[in-house]
Amino acid sequence: MAVSYYLCPQSLRVSFGSHLCISNSGYSWDKHKKRICHLVYASTRQPEKDLCLESKVQTLLDNVKWDDKGLAVAIAQNVDTGAILMQGFANRDAVVKAISSRKATFYSRSRSMLWTKGETSNNFINIHDIFFDCDCDSIIYLGKPDGPTCHTGSETCYYTSVFDLKERQQVEGNELALTTLYSLESTILQRKSEVEAEQNGKPSWTKRLLLDNHLLCSKIREEADELCRTLEENEDKSRTTSEMADVLYHAMVLLALRDVKMEDVMQVLRQRFSKSGIEEKKSRVLQG
Repeated sequence: MAVSYYLCPQSLRVSFGSHLCISNSGYSWDKHKKRICHLVYASTRQPEKDLCLESKVQTLLDNVKWDDKGLAVAIAQNVDTGAILMQGFANRDAVVKAISSRKATFYSRSRSMLWTKGETSNNFINIHDIFFDCDCDSIIYLGKPDGPTCHTGSETCYYTSVFDLKERQQVEGNELALTTLYSLESTILQRKSEVEAEQNGKPSWTKRLLLDNHLLCSKIREEADELCRTLEENEDKSRTTSEMADVLYHAMVLLALRDVKMEDVMQVLRQRFSKSGIEEKKSRVLQG
């Protein structure tokens, strides 16, 4: 294992890809009275490669178009659902801390200090990656939240729809800013709650599926077969798209019955990205 020293002006710069293990750090002053940060790291990889990665991160931060107060907009986004969780501001030190701690970190303009989302509520946003936009003046923390992000207890800080206000004039409750997939999931869950509440009236198709396991499973098998036939019979793409939508919808009704969230499915898929499909099947057989 190689142990190396890397000198960087003013703040730490750590790349996720380098798998660095920070063991010690400190500050000293050079002959020009500039503060120098001594970062000590251990790596099982080649030091030259690690230094190259560090240099790239340093260059990237140097190129960020910080405003006159040294800040840039920082947005937190759910890595699995795509939901925009919150927006704040970050300075260079906040981004550096976010990189090293893998927790979404911001700069509080009112308190003039760094703060990490979740430091009081424990609802941290665990960072999987950080992105800068094409103009290098805004940041996305792509991560997985430990709980509700908004101080109100809402999943995200975005739940007031302008178009709903225009159309209904008054909106009851919060309506999260959801993508198409999660809007569908929300509707299915609403139908499920209505079924459990035993509301009167003619049931919708979704409610019928929720009330009849045999009907639901037969529809999933039927739609899956029709999807496969679009390939076997070389049907046009629009037919494949339509049949896939049917499969997805009916499968999501089953997930709702099993109290499984699409977010959980997406997380499993994400965790499989770096795994061989063959190895994945073997591990499941061994676990079984």
